[in-house]
Amino acid sequence: MSVVIINYNAGNVQSVTYALQRLGVEPVLSADPDEIRVADKVIFPGVGEASTAMNFLRNKGLDEVIKSLKQPVFGVCLGLQLMCSHSEENDTDCLGIFDVKVRKFEPKLKVPQMGWNNLEKLNSPLFEGLTEEAYVYYVHSYYAELSECTVAETEYINRFSAALQKDNFYALQAHPEKSGKVGEQILSNFLRL
Repeated sequence: MSVVIINYNAGNVQSVTYALQRLGVEPVLSADPDEIRVADKVIFPGVGEASTAMNFLRNKGLDEVIKSLKQPVFGVCLGLQLMCSHSEENDTDCLGIFDVKVRKFEPKLKVPQMGWNNLEKLNSPLFEGLTEEAYVYYVHSYYAELSECTVAETEYINRFSAALQKDNFYALQAHPEKSGKVGEQILSNFLRL
Protein backbone atom coordinates (compact mmCIF):
# COMPACT_ATOMS: atom_id res chain seq x y z
CA MET A 1 0.00 0.00 0.00
CA SER A 2 1.37 3.42 -0.95
CA VAL A 3 0.66 6.33 1.39
CA VAL A 4 1.53 9.91 0.41
CA ILE A 5 1.68 12.75 2.91
CA ILE A 6 1.13 16.02 1.07
CA ASN A 7 4.26 18.02 1.74
CA TYR A 8 3.42 21.72 1.73
CA ASN A 9 4.44 24.72 3.79
CA ALA A 10 1.96 24.07 6.61
CA GLY A 11 2.35 20.36 7.20
CA ASN A 12 3.27 18.68 10.47
CA VAL A 13 4.80 16.00 8.28
CA GLN A 14 7.49 14.59 10.58
CA SER A 15 5.20 13.63 13.46
CA VAL A 16 2.69 12.09 11.02
CA THR A 17 5.53 10.20 9.31
CA TYR A 18 6.73 8.79 12.65
CA ALA A 19 3.19 7.77 13.63
CA LEU A 20 2.76 5.86 10.35
CA GLN A 21 6.17 4.24 10.72
CA ARG A 22 5.10 2.96 14.15
CA LEU A 23 2.21 1.26 12.31
CA GLY A 24 4.63 -0.36 9.85
CA VAL A 25 3.90 2.02 6.96
CA GLU A 26 6.64 3.96 5.18
CA PRO A 27 4.92 7.04 3.74
CA VAL A 28 6.21 9.22 0.92
CA LEU A 29 6.36 12.99 1.45
CA SER A 30 5.40 14.67 -1.79
CA ALA A 31 4.08 17.81 -3.46
CA ASP A 32 4.19 16.09 -6.86
CA PRO A 33 0.65 15.94 -8.32
CA ASP A 34 1.36 12.70 -10.21
CA GLU A 35 2.72 10.98 -7.11
CA ILE A 36 -0.25 12.14 -5.05
CA ARG A 37 -2.79 10.99 -7.68
CA VAL A 38 -1.49 7.39 -7.81
CA ALA A 39 -1.17 6.82 -4.03
CA ASP A 40 -3.51 4.33 -2.38
CA LYS A 41 -4.08 6.72 0.53
CA VAL A 42 -3.36 10.45 0.93
CA ILE A 43 -2.84 12.31 4.20
CA PHE A 44 -3.24 16.10 4.23
CA PRO A 45 -1.81 17.33 7.55
CA GLY A 46 -1.53 20.89 8.66
CA VAL A 47 -0.21 23.31 11.23
CA GLY A 48 -0.17 26.98 10.36
CA GLU A 49 -2.27 29.75 8.88
CA ALA A 50 -5.06 29.25 6.35
CA SER A 51 -4.41 31.96 3.73
CA THR A 52 -0.67 31.25 3.45
CA ALA A 53 -1.36 27.53 3.13
CA MET A 54 -4.07 28.06 0.49
CA ASN A 55 -1.82 30.37 -1.52
CA PHE A 56 0.88 27.71 -1.54
CA LEU A 57 -1.60 25.01 -2.63
CA ARG A 58 -2.97 27.21 -5.43
CA ASN A 59 0.48 28.23 -6.67
CA LYS A 60 1.50 24.57 -6.94
CA GLY A 61 -1.85 23.47 -8.45
CA LEU A 62 -2.38 21.20 -5.44
CA ASP A 63 -5.79 22.70 -4.65
CA GLU A 64 -7.29 21.14 -7.80
CA VAL A 65 -5.33 17.92 -7.32
CA ILE A 66 -6.68 17.41 -3.79
CA LYS A 67 -10.29 18.09 -4.83
CA SER A 68 -10.00 15.59 -7.71
CA LEU A 69 -8.73 12.64 -5.65
CA LYS A 70 -10.82 9.45 -5.61
CA GLN A 71 -8.84 7.41 -3.08
CA PRO A 72 -9.28 7.90 0.70
CA VAL A 73 -7.94 11.31 1.79
CA PHE A 74 -7.41 12.23 5.45
CA GLY A 75 -7.13 15.89 6.51
CA VAL A 76 -5.61 16.64 9.91
CA CYS A 77 -6.05 19.87 11.93
CA LEU A 78 -5.43 22.72 9.44
CA GLY A 79 -5.95 20.10 6.73
CA LEU A 80 -9.55 19.70 7.95
CA GLN A 81 -10.05 23.46 7.92
CA LEU A 82 -8.61 23.86 4.42
CA MET A 83 -11.01 21.17 3.15
CA CYS A 84 -13.92 23.40 4.22
CA SER A 85 -15.45 26.17 2.09
CA HIS A 86 -14.23 29.27 3.93
CA SER A 87 -12.16 30.21 6.97
CA GLU A 88 -12.46 33.35 9.06
CA GLU A 89 -8.68 33.21 9.39
CA ASN A 90 -7.69 36.09 7.10
CA ASP A 91 -11.02 35.72 5.24
CA THR A 92 -9.77 32.74 3.24
CA ASP A 93 -11.62 30.80 0.56
CA CYS A 94 -10.62 27.17 0.98
CA LEU A 95 -11.00 23.94 -1.02
CA GLY A 96 -14.78 23.59 -0.59
CA ILE A 97 -14.80 19.81 -0.24
CA PHE A 98 -17.01 20.21 2.82
CA ASP A 99 -19.66 22.93 2.62
CA VAL A 100 -18.69 24.12 6.10
CA LYS A 101 -17.45 27.44 7.46
CA VAL A 102 -14.46 27.65 9.79
CA ARG A 103 -14.93 30.13 12.64
CA LYS A 104 -12.60 31.67 15.21
CA PHE A 105 -13.22 30.76 18.84
CA GLU A 106 -14.60 33.61 20.94
CA PRO A 107 -11.99 34.03 23.69
CA LYS A 108 -14.25 33.07 26.60
CA LEU A 109 -11.64 30.48 27.54
CA LYS A 110 -7.97 30.20 26.60
CA VAL A 111 -7.43 30.29 22.82
CA PRO A 112 -5.95 28.32 21.19
CA GLN A 113 -7.52 25.21 22.63
CA MET A 114 -4.42 23.23 23.47
CA GLY A 115 -4.68 19.86 25.13
CA TRP A 116 -6.85 16.79 25.44
CA ASN A 117 -10.56 16.77 24.68
CA ASN A 118 -13.05 14.09 23.84
CA LEU A 119 -14.81 12.80 20.73
CA GLU A 120 -18.59 12.41 20.90
CA LYS A 121 -21.34 11.12 18.58
CA LEU A 122 -18.92 8.98 16.59
CA ASN A 123 -20.31 8.08 13.18
CA SER A 124 -17.50 7.04 10.81
CA PRO A 125 -15.29 4.04 10.01
CA LEU A 126 -12.44 6.23 11.32
CA PHE A 127 -13.66 5.50 14.84
CA GLU A 128 -14.14 1.75 14.63
CA GLY A 129 -13.05 0.13 17.89
CA LEU A 130 -13.27 3.39 19.86
CA THR A 131 -15.79 4.20 22.54
CA GLU A 132 -17.70 7.43 22.98
CA GLU A 133 -15.71 9.98 24.95
CA ALA A 134 -12.34 8.82 23.55
CA TYR A 135 -9.74 11.53 24.16
CA VAL A 136 -7.51 13.10 21.49
CA TYR A 137 -5.04 15.98 21.42
CA TYR A 138 -6.08 19.36 19.98
CA VAL A 139 -4.18 22.57 19.15
CA HIS A 140 -6.35 25.11 17.30
CA SER A 141 -7.86 28.59 17.41
CA TYR A 142 -10.43 27.96 14.66
CA TYR A 143 -13.12 25.30 14.37
CA ALA A 144 -15.44 23.84 11.76
CA GLU A 145 -19.13 24.40 12.40
CA LEU A 146 -21.48 21.46 12.86
CA SER A 147 -22.96 20.28 9.55
CA GLU A 148 -24.37 17.28 7.72
CA CYS A 149 -20.73 16.22 7.14
CA THR A 150 -20.02 16.08 10.90
CA VAL A 151 -19.13 12.53 11.99
CA ALA A 152 -17.85 13.40 15.49
CA GLU A 153 -18.39 16.38 17.76
CA THR A 154 -16.76 17.92 20.78
CA GLU A 155 -17.12 21.05 22.85
CA TYR A 156 -14.72 23.83 23.72
CA ILE A 157 -16.38 27.22 24.22
CA ASN A 158 -19.09 25.87 21.84
CA ARG A 159 -19.88 22.61 20.06
CA PHE A 160 -18.00 21.99 16.82
CA SER A 161 -17.06 19.33 14.30
CA ALA A 162 -14.30 17.15 15.71
CA ALA A 163 -14.38 15.18 12.44
CA LEU A 164 -15.90 15.54 8.98
CA GLN A 165 -16.56 13.01 6.24
CA LYS A 166 -17.92 13.20 2.70
CA ASP A 167 -17.44 10.49 0.07
CA ASN A 168 -13.72 9.56 0.11
CA PHE A 169 -12.71 12.61 2.18
CA TYR A 170 -12.17 12.25 5.93
CA ALA A 171 -10.86 14.88 8.33
CA LEU A 172 -10.04 15.22 12.03
CA GLN A 173 -9.50 18.49 13.89
CA ALA A 174 -7.32 16.82 16.52
CA HIS A 175 -3.84 15.43 15.94
CA PRO A 176 -4.01 11.62 15.75
CA GLU A 177 -0.20 11.45 15.58
CA LYS A 178 -0.05 13.04 19.07
CA SER A 179 -3.08 11.23 20.55
CA GLY A 180 -1.56 8.00 21.85
CA LYS A 181 -3.46 4.74 21.38
CA VAL A 182 -6.68 6.48 20.30
CA GLY A 183 -4.85 8.36 17.56
CA GLU A 184 -3.07 5.19 16.50
CA GLN A 185 -6.45 3.46 16.17
CA ILE A 186 -7.82 6.32 14.04
CA LEU A 187 -4.78 6.18 11.71
CA SER A 188 -5.04 2.37 11.51
CA ASN A 189 -8.72 2.65 10.63
CA PHE A 190 -7.94 5.16 7.88
CA LEU A 191 -5.26 2.88 6.45
CA ARG A 192 -7.80 0.03 6.33
CA LEU A 193 -10.43 2.02 4.38
